[in-house]
Amino acid sequence: MKVVDLNCDMGESFGAYTLGRDAEILKYVSSANIACGFHAGDAGTMRRTVKLALEQGVGIGAHPGLQDLIGFGRRRMDISPQEAYEIVVYQIGALWGFVRSEGGQLQHVKPHGELYNMAAQSAPLAEAIAEAVYKIDPGLVLFGLAGSELVAAGRKAGLRTASEVFSDRTYQADGSLTSRRQPDAMITKDEEATAQVIRMVNEGKVMSRQQVDVDIQADTICIHGDGEHALTFARTIHEALGQAGITVQAAGKSVAATS
Repeated sequence: MKVVDLNCDMGESFGAYTLGRDAEILKYVSSANIACGFHAGDAGTMRRTVKLALEQGVGIGAHPGLQDLIGFGRRRMDISPQEAYEIVVYQIGALWGFVRSEGGQLQHVKPHGELYNMAAQSAPLAEAIAEAVYKIDPGLVLFGLAGSELVAAGRKAGLRTASEVFSDRTYQADGSLTSRRQPDAMITKDEEATAQVIRMVNEGKVMSRQQVDVDIQADTICIHGDGEHALTFARTIHEALGQAGITVQAAGKSVAATS
């Protein structure tokens, strides 16, 4: 029986601004990546989202990003490995505090946006992030793009890693995600997203925009909580996985130490 984690980026509201449908989506996912205040989120949103996730029995992860509220953490910043280490430690610590204060336990860490993309390509940045995660808690799972430097760095550091695939993003022939600046970066149809997910889990392959099959490992599947179709994607994909005989389970339980 195949087992996979289904995760969603959450807690991205800030001040007077509300983003996403977290309470509804949490019914269909097994892990939640909660913004830690740099690219989105604030103290109140973090606490509320942690409580919602605990009520639903969903695994909780820190979602640290670049310090760029205006750009939602999706603009490239020239940061050093030391800076990457420090901002990741800082943000994990913030969410860890809320999780512990509500009686929960942190499950994983998944960098956000451009920090995630940079760490996928840069070994020094990836190693700094993996070191930050390991030094806080070597029992945490590190999420990274399948086949990326971040996954390699996590394994090297002695962490459990979850190779992540995306339900709502298209891929390039080298296994990277299509840039959001491209018009074909996002998948907006339920049936297309579902078909891509099922194939990635069952066959370990994804069709790139260049019409070339790319080998891919799918330990955890991402749905972007700020996406227009996030709720319908979460519901449809969850149902499709069940119909295909694939168990949805939080990464803390489904990812082995050797993954």
